[in-house]
Amino acid sequence: MAKLTFVGGVHPYEGKELSKDKPIKEVLPKGDLVYPVSQHIGAPAKPIVQKGDHVLVGQKIAEAGGFVSAPIYATVSGTVKGIEKRRLANGGMCDSIIVENDGLYEEGEMLPTKPLEELTTQEKIDLIREAGVVGMGGAGFPTAVKLSPKEPEKIEYVIANCSECEPYLTSDYRRMVEEPELLLSGLRIAVSLFPNARGILAIEDNKPDCIAKFRELTKDDDKIMVKALQTKYPEGAERMLIYACTKREINSSMLPADAGCIVDNVDTLCAVSRAVTEGRPLMERIVTITGDAVADPRNYKVRIGTNYRELLDDAGGFVKAPAKIISGGPMMGFALFDLDVPTTKTASALTCLTEDAVAAIEPSACINCAKCVEVCPERLIPKNLADDVENGQEEKFLAEYGMECCECGCCSFICPARRQLTQLIKGMRKIQLGKRKK
Repeated sequence: MAKLTFVGGVHPYEGKELSKDKPIKEVLPKGDLVYPVSQHIGAPAKPIVQKGDHVLVGQKIAEAGGFVSAPIYATVSGTVKGIEKRRLANGGMCDSIIVENDGLYEEGEMLPTKPLEELTTQEKIDLIREAGVVGMGGAGFPTAVKLSPKEPEKIEYVIANCSECEPYLTSDYRRMVEEPELLLSGLRIAVSLFPNARGILAIEDNKPDCIAKFRELTKDDDKIMVKALQTKYPEGAERMLIYACTKREINSSMLPADAGCIVDNVDTLCAVSRAVTEGRPLMERIVTITGDAVADPRNYKVRIGTNYRELLDDAGGFVKAPAKIISGGPMMGFALFDLDVPTTKTASALTCLTEDAVAAIEPSACINCAKCVEVCPERLIPKNLADDVENGQEEKFLAEYGMECCECGCCSFICPARRQLTQLIKGMRKIQLGKRKK
């Protein structure tokens, strides 16, 4: 039986063997905790604590700044040292709440909840919103907003994105191996919000043990199905995943809900379960520390706000000086120039490589081979879009559907001339999105 997939895509070196077989290790932070107020798409959270305040684990320290926003909670007990600008992994500066960790980890009261069967649909959504749950696959969109479409009766599928197609990352895999019931609980809660929905566990076929495990766990559940997807990048991108699972197509002007679908990441659904069943806010996530420069690559259960450097130290530091350090994976991540940055709700990985294959190659002229067209999952012509950018032809860029690019990096990866196609297109898209906001 042919595996479900999409048109286009590439097969980069996976690198998952470095960390996939090691159990998740919980690590407690040692230094100050830094909580940026922008850890999600939408309005920044608004601090509700001030310098000198004592906080407990699970205490809200910043409230949502609007409908599309999310609150932030303390992940340690200690004293607020102040609110100041701190650097993020993407290089930007952001107002951040600094908490001095007292090392006691005293917990405060969690969110009030009640047995699952007694909760209404709105109460479940309210708990998810109040818990500060956002998309933890990288986008950071507030989950309660995603789970509140205008016409919930038209949602037919809630898809658990278990593909984890980004090279080197194995945090979702370890969650599925070690806590499958938690993921299933979150998916079932999400499905219960929609009267006509079924759940899909979409898993790439490089994880046969997970496919077998979830098929066994759901064999008597007619509301949940497991779909094996062909291992290919970017199988986990929202549009590609929806097409692979349902053969429904969406574009940049549509939401998954317009195709009757909701898509959530593994860690996000685990956070949904904990929020609804335990009243526990989003305070931790799984982060992969990996790469051939790392002494002991593995996955960590991390309290949000923990410094990246502390995680790297626990992984044994570097066995060789890295040529490139990436926040995230090599396809969609971005280079770091400073490890002294906090983990956030969307922090998925730290990938440290001894070779910088990109910097070592000098781009040359396009040879019109059309390889970028063959691999583009959006069926664009990346070479033409990059030319438009270099020639300052914004109108032509828009006319050739440049805004449909999902910035997956397949075109740059496959280009024999080593042109930085994705970077050029991404820069123009950012300019156009900025103009739309104005």
